[in-house]
Order: sequence, then structure tokens, then C-alpha cells
Amino acid sequence: MTARQIALVFTGDEYADGGQIIADVLKKNNIKASFFLTGNFYRKKEFSPIIKRLKAENHYLGPHSDKHLLYADWKNRDSLLVTKKKFVKDLDKNYKRMAAFNIKKEDALYFIPPYEWYNKSISEWTKAMDVVLVNFSPGTRSTADYTYPGMNGYRSSEEIYQSIMAYEKQDTHGLNGFILLTHIGTDARRTDKFYNKLDSLINALTNNGFSFFTIDQLLKNSDPN
Repeated sequence: MTARQIALVFTGDEYADGGQIIADVLKKNNIKASFFLTGNFYRKKEFSPIIKRLKAENHYLGPHSDKHLLYADWKNRDSLLVTKKKFVKDLDKNYKRMAAFNIKKEDALYFIPPYEWYNKSISEWTKAMDVVLVNFSPGTRSTADYTYPGMNGYRSSEEIYQSIMAYEKQDTHGLNGFILLTHIGTDARRTDKFYNKLDSLINALTNNGFSFFTIDQLLKNSDPN
């Protein structure tokens, strides 16, 4: 890649409190992002307005499983907690919920697994469904935006922001080609919401020469073929 490119990715299951704020910031900055939402998310009537808005504003909407299942043991990643049948049925249900919002599977083939946690079997099962498994780029604390005070691993929004900017400075390639993942909403016990820093983050990255892409655009641009 010659240009500096990054994809902003948001996942969602139980919460959507940042949805309108995130959408407003993206619209203000003329940026398209990617949202990976569970069937649980699509089922909640109160979340329908933000889903419809994101679709109408041409953001990428992809699956994140139906019930936000944990596929593999946290300590023993090779130990599956779901069968192939259960995995396939769950992901199919996610797509069915998306279809209710006129989101077709062929337009949403990229998939981020729940908890961003999977193993080789999950990768193979995903591929067999003609779906492309993707994950966030490691190196920053961005995914810790769901944590709240008292939780192990809690990180403040300022810590998260600084970790992103520090990675940009210290790594040879910085954030170029990065899939930066945060959440569309978080537990109410986290009052220091990272999405309130999104506009500042976008401005900082824009000043560093970044252009923003949806997940499909970013991966297509990085494909040497």
C-alpha cells in the first residue's frame, strides 16, 4: 500500500448507546466504517433506528454471530465449546436477522467472531460457509473500551487513545492497513465512553495522512492480486 489506509470497525451485541454519536461523527467527517452486529442486536426493537441509519448512510454491516457465543475455551484455545452444527446454525440465524433489514449475505461476507476469539476449526467452518473471517489488528488497547472501573484490565479512554497514537509512532508501518476495533456501545458502569473521543481520533489520524475505508475496501486494497 502506498497511501495510508485504516478501517474503523465497531462490534455490538447488548449495547448501542454510542450508535448515534458514532454515526454523527462519521457523517461529519465523511467517513464510512464497518459494523459487525449480533442477531441479539438486530432483534432489539430499540436498536432498529441506528441499524437503519447505518445502512442508509452506506456503512458496512456484517455478522458477529447470532447469540454471541464463545467458540473456544479462554485458556485452551484448541478446545471447542461449540459443534460445527451449532456454529453453522448460529451464524445462519445472524444472517436471517440481517435479512430483515435487507442486508444480503453476499453483501456481508466478512465476519468478526464473537469476543474476537476463535481457532483453526472455526476458521475452516467459516470458509466452508463461503464467509471470510477477519479480526482486529493487534497492538493497541482499542478493544478495551468495553471495560469499566473495577474490572480486570480496565483502561480509561485517554489510555486507549494514547495507546493508539503511540503505536502509530513506534511501529515501522504505524497504523497503515490497520483494522481498529472498538464497540458501538458499552456497559453503563463505564461512564468514560471512548466513542466520545472518536472525532479527536479521526482528526489526529487525518492529520497524519490517513484515509478511512470499510473493511471490504481495505482488504481489497491490500490484496496484491
